[in-house]
Amino acid sequence: MTNLIVRVLRFRRVHGTRRMLGEIARRIGRRIRSPFGSATAPVQQLLAEEAGWQSARDILVTRLPQRSALRVFTVPPPILPRVSIVTDSINRGSLYGGVGTAIIMACLIAQARGATLRVITRSERSQPSNFAEILAAYGMELEHEVEFSFARFDDEKGEIDTHGGELFITTSWWTTASTMASVPHQSILYLLQEDERMFYPYGDDHLLCSQVLANAHLRFAVNSKLLLDHLVASGLANVGRNGVAFEPAFPPDVFSRRAAPGGGRRTFAFYARPHNARNLFFFGLELLETAILRGILQLDEWDIVLLGKDIPKVRLDCGSYTPRRMENLSWREYAAFAGTVDLALCLMYTPHPSYPPFDMAASGAVVVTNSFGNKQDLAGYCKNILCGDLELEAMLETLKQGVQLAGNEACRTEHYRTHGLSTDWKQSLAPVLDRFGKPA
Repeated sequence: MTNLIVRVLRFRRVHGTRRMLGEIARRIGRRIRSPFGSATAPVQQLLAEEAGWQSARDILVTRLPQRSALRVFTVPPPILPRVSIVTDSINRGSLYGGVGTAIIMACLIAQARGATLRVITRSERSQPSNFAEILAAYGMELEHEVEFSFARFDDEKGEIDTHGGELFITTSWWTTASTMASVPHQSILYLLQEDERMFYPYGDDHLLCSQVLANAHLRFAVNSKLLLDHLVASGLANVGRNGVAFEPAFPPDVFSRRAAPGGGRRTFAFYARPHNARNLFFFGLELLETAILRGILQLDEWDIVLLGKDIPKVRLDCGSYTPRRMENLSWREYAAFAGTVDLALCLMYTPHPSYPPFDMAASGAVVVTNSFGNKQDLAGYCKNILCGDLELEAMLETLKQGVQLAGNEACRTEHYRTHGLSTDWKQSLAPVLDRFGKPA
């Protein structure tokens, strides 16, 4: 009965009271005329016939609820302009790489515009302490107080205010789609940090993502020239016209080489995220197991750490060795650990270099990663990053080279000392600030 009432109310909200009453009258009339039923048929029978049916609208909404429209109402412009960032979450476990970059970029744009900053989350209520941790880690301060709004994607009553001239920074295709449904497309700056079409097989999700990326009115800040070149070459000329690339930064106050724990053994880190298909967890696990069995990784010389999220309880060396698992680290814990790593395996089955190879290289480690498309050589960022072809024997050979380089202290240190990674976020984001940091 409750489900029927909900459906009636939803029908009225979408189509109006008059049509709702007409539909009820039509169905009652059909009952009276039917030779197989009567107006006195049991209510339970009528409800049974309605059970299990969904409107096309309901099916479409539940297909990907995170892209449901951001619910807004308009208010007069405030004295100070405002920049709003729209993301899923800024809570512990969500801050690595991309979300941290979004926060830093939003802060610098707000400062450049003399604007206040608002953080809008869609999946989880913000924990301001996590935001403060990012700012403290990078030595950043904001002139104005930060506002936090929770606009949960499935809360039909949750509305936020907006005004003309407000800039919205979105952080994924689905947060972009939800924002596009509510504000002028020209007021959106889409922080694009991956070819997000590659998250999906060819189907509805892939199509929806492709349609957002191809929007001619959106503006883009693209994480790395490698990614921008790939997107343009794949047919997204609008991203080249309306976007600008930047390279991420790795300040030494955050990422630097640290003294390793005692014991004389070296640390090997495998970036392990089994629920993020592009990180190739299972291929990496096969690579790691084979490297141990062939003696490329000697377990009496290496401590193996699986770093990531949702890591299964796995044993290596045919079940005789249990690696350490490190999951859901805070920003500072992650950076501190990276500084103790000697060799890392970080796979990314997309054109973007991804953050972990850069985090580790900026912290003094040797990194083995994979090539993909125009991502063939990352030595320009740091010669301690080695790219291998995604084939078992080829990657084993690259891993062997990584072991040798990690053990060559003089060469490894020289590569670390002369790396080409940016160390200053203001300098890295200068192209973005020059183009999008001016008040509307």
